Amino acid sequence: MKNTHRVKAAADQAVRQRNYRRARERALTRLANDYPNLYRSYLEEEKKADVKMGKKWLDIDGNTKSTASGSR
Repeated sequence: MKNTHRVKAAADQAVRQRNYRRARERALTRLANDYPNLYRSYLEEEKKADVKMGKKWLDIDGNTKSTASGSR
């Protein structure tokens, strides 16, 4: 009985987290549509910071494109 309660609690938490992520993604999409230039500017800043830390960015096809200069 105790184990069933834990499984249900974990499932409920997973659903809440999934719904939160979906809502956050929808809000981000709306902001990007309302303020496209500002969104691109912030995105470029984040990309530069990630490249400095050695993280790779994926293009729309899922391919990584990184160069020595860190630009696409």
